[in-house]
Amino acid sequence: MGLDEVHQALRRLTVTLETDGIPYAIAGAMALNAHGYRRATVDVDVLLTRQGLALFKEKHIGRGWVERFPGSKGMLDAELRVKIDVLIAGDYPGDGRPKSVRFPDPSIAVHGDGFRVLPIRDLVELKLASGITNPNRLKDLADVQELIRHAALPLELGAELDPLVRDKFVEIWNATRKDGEDDD
Repeated sequence: MGLDEVHQALRRLTVTLETDGIPYAIAGAMALNAHGYRRATVDVDVLLTRQGLALFKEKHIGRGWVERFPGSKGMLDAELRVKIDVLIAGDYPGDGRPKSVRFPDPSIAVHGDGFRVLPIRDLVELKLASGITNPNRLKDLADVQELIRHAALPLELGAELDPLVRDKFVEIWNATRKDGEDDD
């Protein structure tokens, strides 16, 4: 219903970012929710530029938000005790190593559930790159599978994805749709 601490922290963060004019895009489970796959989460993932993060920290650290540790990009909503994971535009998902898929500029965000969110194509691409390159992020591949089911993603979406992840999308799409399995 969106009344829990994580949703409150999401709203508090996004209202603050919008008031400050800092470009952002919500990622992670909250973005999955906005695109049709409801998944529980205990934190908020937000995509910012390095400049946006620096501005936010300058204005708000110690005023409702705290760094998780000195110099970290991650924060904690001090009032609600919710972790805020910050993804930086230009960084690499998954293992953090250079690859053809990078976190995009948050200006590409679209409106969803009252806040700005990564477009579904970008969300899928990032989740696939993360799951392919980091064995500790296999949940990201499962998230794509559930998006295929719940958001009825078309196979043609694969053609729009970076070559690094294209075959994995097709593989997951085919596995999800075989034997007449459709949305739950």
